[in-house]
Amino acid sequence: MPSITKQRIGKYTYLYESVSYRDDLGRPRNYKTKIGKIDPDTGETIYSADYLARNPAVNIKPDPTSLPTRDVPAKIKEYAEQFFDSIKAFGVYWFLLKIAEKIGLLGILQQVFPAIWKEIFTIACYLVVSDKPVMYCEDWLAENEWLDVSCMSSQRISELFTRFNENQRNQFYRLWSSHIHENEYLALDITSISSYSKQITECEWGHNRDNEKLPQINLCMLYGETSRLPVYQTNYSGSLSDVTTLESTISEFRAIVGERVIKIVTDKGFYRAKNITFLLRKGVYFLAAMSFNSKIAKQLVEGERQDIDRIENVMRTNGAPIRGVRRIIKWSGSGKNLYAHIYFDPEKAIRERNELYGHITKLKEVALNDPNNTKLKKDIEYYLKIEENEVSGKKIHVREDVVAKSLYTTGWLVLLSNHIEDPQLANQIYRMKDVVEKSFWKYKNSLGLERLRVHTDERALNKTFTAFIALILSSHIHNVMRTNELYKLMTFDKLFITLAKLKSAAISGHKVLRPQTKQQKDILETFQLPLPVG
Repeated sequence: MPSITKQRIGKYTYLYESVSYRDDLGRPRNYKTKIGKIDPDTGETIYSADYLARNPAVNIKPDPTSLPTRDVPAKIKEYAEQFFDSIKAFGVYWFLLKIAEKIGLLGILQQVFPAIWKEIFTIACYLVVSDKPVMYCEDWLAENEWLDVSCMSSQRISELFTRFNENQRNQFYRLWSSHIHENEYLALDITSISSYSKQITECEWGHNRDNEKLPQINLCMLYGETSRLPVYQTNYSGSLSDVTTLESTISEFRAIVGERVIKIVTDKGFYRAKNITFLLRKGVYFLAAMSFNSKIAKQLVEGERQDIDRIENVMRTNGAPIRGVRRIIKWSGSGKNLYAHIYFDPEKAIRERNELYGHITKLKEVALNDPNNTKLKKDIEYYLKIEENEVSGKKIHVREDVVAKSLYTTGWLVLLSNHIEDPQLANQIYRMKDVVEKSFWKYKNSLGLERLRVHTDERALNKTFTAFIALILSSHIHNVMRTNELYKLMTFDKLFITLAKLKSAAISGHKVLRPQTKQQKDILETFQLPLPVG
């Protein structure tokens, strides 16, 4: 049941309907809607028309807890009511608008979506700032000064997600990639988004990365390693694996950007010999981690196992030093030479060995005390051999050959490239791909995409596109905060809480901007944004 709470602002007491709920992560939340105020002269409760329409049986009586009345000139009361009713948060609007202008995002949105860019930008900003579903966007707008947008109710937002199409999305990707992507590497990765809907044809059972028992779509993204901004994304059926999506993604992106140079970085999940051949044929520069299911990768490791731990092979990193060498191999069927960079990280090898030994020790205990444990059954059968007889009872033996096989490539990494000769540089570029993995985490957890709360293909594609716009904004904010060590002073959420305290009000057609605090000025200066004047 909703409860009614009061909040005093200046001379006035406002009434809010408060509803408690839990979000997708099970966290308790409160959603408040302003439903009226208490007349300071009469003590009478004045409800909004919307609340009365929903609750026609409300008994409107003076509130005995209202503040004492006093004589106030009618004109002053009128101005005061106008002023306090018009107070809204201004800082968040100014901050996000100026960021979008600064990075060139706003101009591209205006060019591609001249009729609805304000609405798309508004929802994207809401996704960045709020952790609530988009159905509450209209109430958020009631508290924030914003662009002049039409009604942003849940129904209107749902309709908005049908008002643009694939051609417009591709035009945006073309202009945006041209704006930020010149000669940087593009890291490629995939995440899964589940849905309860049975009407989205791309949602299929398949390679679920979150181990959820729901149909899903796969979202594939190219992310700039230098700009640290998302460049392009595309959706695939949930039944497709990583290796089968690389060719389609590159072909789509090539069709959009034309003949510009493309450089990509991929992890082991995308490795397959035919993918390497495809990239060579398409003239794409690549740095690809090789899977150890590959015979070539195993041979390269075996060839360096005895000699790699030499001082001349030591390479400095941000952490502990590793060993690395370069070898040249001829790629079958292409006649082209490729650079194979083979690395060994001794600390990682020891760490992973200890982790495996600890896991196997746990498996032995479970096999003795909890033989029906279904969660670990597969690992128990793989690593252990269990013998039982009436005389000696149960005996457990570790499959040493299986353990040796698991440890064979521990601490090793093989990177394949058609243009990077230096193993130190190759390792640095590959390690930068972590920005993609972190961005995907933000995509689903910070931007409310744990579930697709839409029911058709078109709406699903346009919602993920709008979230892509939100990710551009949030990525830029994170980049600036990290570069300028702003995280030592505040969190991402605290930044917006601080900016939201910058208020504006309007009276008789004039905007009144409240003074900015030093912290608010420091934030805007850190992001090299102009201070608002008003």
